[in-house]
Amino acid sequence: MVLKIYFGNKPVFICDEITPAIEIYRHHPDTVFIDEMTSPAINTLLHEIEKPGFHAGILFTASIEKSKKLFWKHFTLIQAAGGLIENEKQEVLMIFRRGKWDLPKGKLDEGETLEECAVREVKEETGLKNVQLKKFIATTFHTYNEFGRHILKESHWYRMKAASSQSLKPQTEEDIHQIEWVKPAALDEKLSNTFPSVKDVMESVYGKKEK
Repeated sequence: MVLKIYFGNKPVFICDEITPAIEIYRHHPDTVFIDEMTSPAINTLLHEIEKPGFHAGILFTASIEKSKKLFWKHFTLIQAAGGLIENEKQEVLMIFRRGKWDLPKGKLDEGETLEECAVREVKEETGLKNVQLKKFIATTFHTYNEFGRHILKESHWYRMKAASSQSLKPQTEEDIHQIEWVKPAALDEKLSNTFPSVKDVMESVYGKKEK
């Protein structure tokens, strides 16, 4: 099993196996490899991440769950949910927020399920009225700092359907200023200016393209 947490564009893996993809990172000279999951070891890794040359981190462990709990203690956890929305033309709905193309998502409210959160946030951020929830895609993790706090955001993604005839209205108070149904042939252009976790979600649905 592998958990991937993004620090900006740089990944940290918590894993109980070394997959071929992780093996590539492992051989990079600026990758930090740790096989003893302790708080001091995690602190060392978090310190190394701040250095410009840091490439990736690998935390190799016999227990993913125990290591996850230990790692999570260093952060404030925020859960969120969102969607990859497709229309009848197989176009994908993407939003432009704070200089990046993104998929709609938002924080989980108290008392709601992740599925309810995903649909609500999609409607609020895009103006869609009718959205059909399909299947779960994946969970992604990324970190950021907010008012001195180290945040770990756990985002749950769902595949959804919506008709392209519906009007779209960007939620400008959430810094969304553009919404676009993106044709499959134009996805690469948008994904060249997005977040690595969004690329992972797309890859989970459409597969990795050969270059």
